Amino acid sequence: MATNILMPALSPTMTEGTLSRWLKKEGEAVRSGDVIAEIETDKATMEVEAVDEGVLGKILVADGTEGVKVNAPIGVLVQPGETVSAAAPAQAAPAPAPAAKPAAPQTPAPQPQAQPRGNGHDAEARQFVSPLARRMALQGGIDLRGLTGSGPNGRIVKADIEAALHGRSAPAAPAAPAARAPTPAPTVTAPHRLVPNSSIRKVIARRIAEAKQTIPHFYVSMDIEIDALLKLRSDLNARSPKDGPGAFRLSVNDLVIKAAAIALRRVPTVNASFTDEAIILYDDVDISVAVSIPDGLITPILRRADQKGLAALSNEMKGLIERAKAGKLKPEEFQGGGFSISNMGMYGVSDFAAVINPPQAAILAVAAGQPRAVVKDGQIVAATMMTCTLSVDHRAVDGALAAEWLGAFKSVVEDPLGLML
Repeated sequence: MATNILMPALSPTMTEGTLSRWLKKEGEAVRSGDVIAEIETDKATMEVEAVDEGVLGKILVADGTEGVKVNAPIGVLVQPGETVSAAAPAQAAPAPAPAAKPAAPQTPAPQPQAQPRGNGHDAEARQFVSPLARRMALQGGIDLRGLTGSGPNGRIVKADIEAALHGRSAPAAPAAPAARAPTPAPTVTAPHRLVPNSSIRKVIARRIAEAKQTIPHFYVSMDIEIDALLKLRSDLNARSPKDGPGAFRLSVNDLVIKAAAIALRRVPTVNASFTDEAIILYDDVDISVAVSIPDGLITPILRRADQKGLAALSNEMKGLIERAKAGKLKPEEFQGGGFSISNMGMYGVSDFAAVINPPQAAILAVAAGQPRAVVKDGQIVAATMMTCTLSVDHRAVDGALAAEWLGAFKSVVEDPLGLML
């Protein structure tokens, strides 16, 4: 019998997602465990595996459809030789639709918005608009009813909206009201283009705004000499085999992560989260590391970082970064963590402060190592210095405690043989 394929919940915060693409076509056989589709969640693009066997009888949600609710039918699985019956669910629209617009019902029903010309439902049925073009028109105040599409079968595409935005002499009539109005686009007369926000970008924007608005940030900075750390890194890399299972290539970031993990063991009250009822102190040292990806930022987690050797930590971190950039992280690889590190040293940044990653209470911002003149034993000498800034949630971590942790971190970095223990 026909079975619904439902939109899965791929993270605890996911309520809807984008069906990026189907990896199976209608009529293809599906086995349990086969990857059938890619879903863009509020965290990453993830693969969806089939849990049943059969044939993909019908695709209900097309590639690129945004705003697909969790547990909504996206396809129908049938048995070999079986056809999709008339009773098979078809709640989803057969073509991509914007997140704010519900799928068209099987039986035409009166629509709440008024249409000046003819029947609104019939006009919608005759006009084909790509999801991107629809969003651009909504943000730019373009009335789709006045446009003729240049795409296949008269479909209105991105180029048509851009032409309308650049060529119109007066503001177009406002688009029909949506169920969830987006932030209105500013009036721009200069040439420009619209880049729709991905699900990940929307979540980043929401979480950063919440963090800065609800968490009282407090900042502590220190200049740390890293010449001994750089020498240790060079010596250890020289000992690594060129290839094979025992090969490794340590980065400065790997050593920084290990040093932070040791400092969290020495000052464990920074490995915390604040709640109204209590401060949560984490037993394990799980460090989230900020990784830049095309859509924004994600923080894969090194579990029990204090217990890992440098070579194992380095190789695990490289694997996490590769999967993060490819959008292949598993939920358990980026959910959780008690402390974060954001390293912008590779960009030559001399100093910065990072925004706390809630519900964590602290994040370490690591800048570039730079040659500077310092005073040692009354003499001015050259040393490689790195400025690190610890951002803390002042509700959970007081200023003196933040300074104590940063001092412990500094002592480990400047005497790095402790990283080997």
